[in-house]
Amino acid sequence: MLVETSAHASDNPTRSRVSGGRVHNDAPDIGSDFVRLAALPDGPEREAIRDELTKAWLPMAHRIAGRFRNRGESLEDLRQVAALGLVKAIDRYEPGRGAFESYAVPTITGEIKRHFRDRMWALRVPRRVQDLRNKVRVARRDLTTSDGSNPSVAQIAAHTGLTEDEVNTGLEALDSFSTLSLDAEMSSSEDGFSLADTIGGCDEAYDVVVDREAAKEGLRRLPERERTILYLRFFEDMTQSRIADELGISQMHVSRLISRCCARVRDEVLGAGCDDHPQKG
Repeated sequence: MLVETSAHASDNPTRSRVSGGRVHNDAPDIGSDFVRLAALPDGPEREAIRDELTKAWLPMAHRIAGRFRNRGESLEDLRQVAALGLVKAIDRYEPGRGAFESYAVPTITGEIKRHFRDRMWALRVPRRVQDLRNKVRVARRDLTTSDGSNPSVAQIAAHTGLTEDEVNTGLEALDSFSTLSLDAEMSSSEDGFSLADTIGGCDEAYDVVVDREAAKEGLRRLPERERTILYLRFFEDMTQSRIADELGISQMHVSRLISRCCARVRDEVLGAGCDDHPQKG
């Protein structure tokens, strides 16, 4: 049975089919093998016929893959995806529902398009945005004039039936299919810089501003002497000994007041609600 199948495939390698006005020699006339495949249970004989069908129809899968070349994916990878689509088509095909080619072509094409949709985007984007990108890409190609001038947003919107906002979203997605390395050179001069050099860093001063604003209200509620002590210590940079001499109290008392005031303000900022701290001294 296996020998007969192999001989049958070799005796009928391919036959010419006309599709879209072009002749293709990659659609073998081995429909009877599909009937046999559908009738066989899982096992070595079925696997052998399945393999023969895959080999026979593989040139068609490669032809379909070739339609998608020069879109950011290698032809070899596209052929692998097309082969996977071919295997799925063979497994799902029902011989009584028309020619295999009519079923296999959209199945393989869909598998390749799904590969681009799910694997080729550097960032995951919603399906709706991907669809807008495809519509805008096709419309821009159709509307591009002979001198290379690109159509306007309004022209694309009129051609596709989309709104101008949707067209703008599609145009943005066209430029977002792949990402640019942070090490990419942005200038060709000797003192050129990379993309990473143009990205701002975190400014630590922002945290200082936030902390100061958060502490302001708590500082206002402190008694005047405590506010004076904190001002002299943290804004005038005076030592505790000098502050003690200035106010006529001991250095130990100054230290306790500073610790108590800082703890009170910190607790209020953090939401502890410690408004009932005793004020001694």
